[in-house]
Amino acid sequence: MQHWTLCILLLCLVFCDVSTQRKKKTVQTLSRGWGDDISWAQTYEEGLAKAVKSKKPLMIIHHLEDCPHCIALKKAFSEHQSIQRMAKSEFIMLNLVHETTDSNLAPDGFYVPRIMFVDPTLTVRADIVGKYANRMYTYEPDDIDFLAENMIKAKILLKEEHEEHDDL
Repeated sequence: MQHWTLCILLLCLVFCDVSTQRKKKTVQTLSRGWGDDISWAQTYEEGLAKAVKSKKPLMIIHHLEDCPHCIALKKAFSEHQSIQRMAKSEFIMLNLVHETTDSNLAPDGFYVPRIMFVDPTLTVRADIVGKYANRMYTYEPDDIDFLAENMIKAKILLKEEHEEHDDL
């Protein structure tokens, strides 16, 4: 009797452990940890189409899953309330772990992390840059407030340019 009780107890422990391990696995989503409440475009082409249709700027985050600089920036990005709010409602968002064929998205080279903006006229906003002359479109975790300012700048420039075209 004790032998059977011990076997049943052991089986229960094994099944509980397997069940716990299954719950620990995270589902890979398009957010890749940058913000689960944000609607992410799946491809560059989809992002461009959504930007044109919605008349919102497209924000593209180039990164690698195992890059320590990208991981640190991702953490800062996902914890910044203002950035998450703007990304969710005022931008079309895309994060890429592979480069696109559009050479305009790498005006100063292919490096990560790199964040660029494209307006709804499909113009890459090369004028919205980070703080570093040798990697103009990179941001570090300490630069997260500057990135938020650049997101605001992207919206303001879009609005100003849209108003200029309306006057013509």
